[in-house]
Amino acid sequence: MKLNLLSCDAQRPDKRAIAKCITEISSNSNASLANEITAILLEGDAVDIEVDDKNSGSALRALRKLSIDYNIME
Repeated sequence: MKLNLLSCDAQRPDKRAIAKCITEISSNSNASLANEITAILLEGDAVDIEVDDKNSGSALRALRKLSIDYNIME
């Protein structure tokens, strides 16, 4: 499943927690790439990531917990 991460609405976003979440849920991400994706997201730009279907429910819950808005692409 592809997700389009739109923005983070948290008042004080935790960059480390967001990067860790992206590393865990993304099927094609490592820690370095997750840090770059986090920086782009917090600057206000949308980012696409690929999530394994078996992890999709927990991935969506984790994103909501971090106040990240997203759209499901596929």
